[in-house]
Amino acid sequence: MDTEISKLILRLSLGIMLLFHGVQKIVHGISGVKHLTINAGFPEFLAYGVYMGEVIFPLFIILGFYARVASLGVAINMIMAIYLAYGNSLSSLNKYGVPVFELPFLYLIISIAISLLGGGRYGVNSK
Repeated sequence: MDTEISKLILRLSLGIMLLFHGVQKIVHGISGVKHLTINAGFPEFLAYGVYMGEVIFPLFIILGFYARVASLGVAINMIMAIYLAYGNSLSSLNKYGVPVFELPFLYLIISIAISLLGGGRYGVNSK
């Protein structure tokens, strides 16, 4: 039973925190993401994938609805976020001595853990 609660805590933590980022992008737009996408040589329409990675997938993860698949989507989103926003500064540290890509890396690791563990018993399509 403890592992099921742990899976729920992981799912809720990742989903809720990422959803804050997604809501911010809904309210304020994704011009910054578009700029990073274009500067990296990708087509602008790929920037809209951020809505999947920070709104749709987190909602699925929170609900435990295809959490493994949704967390893989988040992992891809975080890999792209790290590449686009920090690709040239992966060895850089912030003023506290922490890698500048710490937060998206943490989201990446948690999303991989959820994809490996599954959503657990406390979800819409639990197994």
